Amino acid sequence: MRVLLINGSPRNEGNTFLALSEVAKTLNEEGVETVIVGIGKKAVQGCIACGMCGRTGRCTFNDDLYGKIFSIIKDGIDGLIVGSPVYYGGPNGSVCALMDRICYSLNSYLKFKPAASVAVCRRGGASATFDRLNKYFTILNMPVVSSQYWNMVYGQTPGQAALDEEGMQTMRTLGRNMAWMIKKLNVSEDGHPALEQPVWTNFIR
Repeated sequence: MRVLLINGSPRNEGNTFLALSEVAKTLNEEGVETVIVGIGKKAVQGCIACGMCGRTGRCTFNDDLYGKIFSIIKDGIDGLIVGSPVYYGGPNGSVCALMDRICYSLNSYLKFKPAASVAVCRRGGASATFDRLNKYFTILNMPVVSSQYWNMVYGQTPGQAALDEEGMQTMRTLGRNMAWMIKKLNVSEDGHPALEQPVWTNFIR
């Protein structure tokens, strides 16, 4: 069992990393392997709706960040967690650009895998960030893992997140809940519900 955690902050060891590390530590204690990938400081290419991934199964842009996550997901994961700092009341634009490409090109590998988002902020915008990131999961038939509170951690300067006792407890509960769901669902062995052929209804006739 393995869970991929994406650190959507340009700070590799900032508060978002601390929050995700708390989840990862708990997952490890529950017997689940984890890998944390940071998006780094380089510009992240967004989706251009070219449709190439639908024909080839891979995004047309072959940058290192996408390539690394592509390989991890194709090799097999049992769960996904995406964390982001709050920028202007929403997630970091770079992690959204990355997730757009991942969800388009790798959706067949993500279906029915438990997922969760984590928002880290100084004061406000955590709810909107949490909601925005969860939308990726709820369009891909991915069960969303809950916790004892919304997955939010507070902290501004590096290291402050560790002082948010409720936030850290929420992360540990998230880790235990994800481990429990992965084990109970056992998607790789038990299969999943049959999916109907998608029906596309547009509003312009």
